[in-house]
Amino acid sequence: MRSYNLIIILLLVVFTFSCKTPTDVVYFQESKDLEEIKSANSFTPVFKVDDVVSITVSATDMDAARPFNLMQGASLPATGAESGGASANGASEPTYLIDEEGNIDFPVLGKLKISGLTRIQIKDMLKEKLKVYIKDPIVNVRLKNFKITVIGEVGQPGSFTIPNERITIIEAIGLAGDLTIMGKRGNVMVIRENDGVNTYHRVDLTSKSIFDSPVYYLAQNDVLYVEPNEARVKNSKGNDKTIGVVLSVISVGLAALALILR
Repeated sequence: MRSYNLIIILLLVVFTFSCKTPTDVVYFQESKDLEEIKSANSFTPVFKVDDVVSITVSATDMDAARPFNLMQGASLPATGAESGGASANGASEPTYLIDEEGNIDFPVLGKLKISGLTRIQIKDMLKEKLKVYIKDPIVNVRLKNFKITVIGEVGQPGSFTIPNERITIIEAIGLAGDLTIMGKRGNVMVIRENDGVNTYHRVDLTSKSIFDSPVYYLAQNDVLYVEPNEARVKNSKGNDKTIGVVLSVISVGLAALALILR
């Protein structure tokens, strides 16, 4: 009887060291049933240098609005800083690249500084300037290059274009196929660039405090990096073979011990 107890203990030791604990992999562990968490975060994209912006102008009198829409109705070129982009209905959609000084060259109005502004602020500015030329102008502004990149220990790393200009860190992880079992959930890094300066934020996906993180809502061109855990690092160095051999030896030894003590 003592021999069987010894075998059981040894097996428990092996399984203990080979398995991860729930605290390593479970998200939002402190959340309570039906708990309401009101996030203090809010996010509105701010346009930056090198952003590609779509701006269309319309009005009751479309002839008056036409000069303010570059290449309206033209076919889509391959690339270009100030070229048309295809809209959902196949028509050309004027787009502009924000230059190093934060400006775009807008038809008739000339250079306009829009970096550092939100979509609403740009619309209001353009409406005010267009009132001189158009009665009741309608302005539509969209950020065309809102994308995020997820790399590291995720199922499907890559870059993802976000059409609605708003995504949370949780949604980004979902797009990338969730973290692998080897990903560090307690130490995920978000790299954000502002005016040529990179800032690094670390978040803990196992804690509900993530909902109050300043990077809970991702900005355009954010990079999300999931660091590998220690087991993955050891495996990458070839230690996985050593661990496999050790576990095999232990298993064989336990089987032999069981036969001897029968």
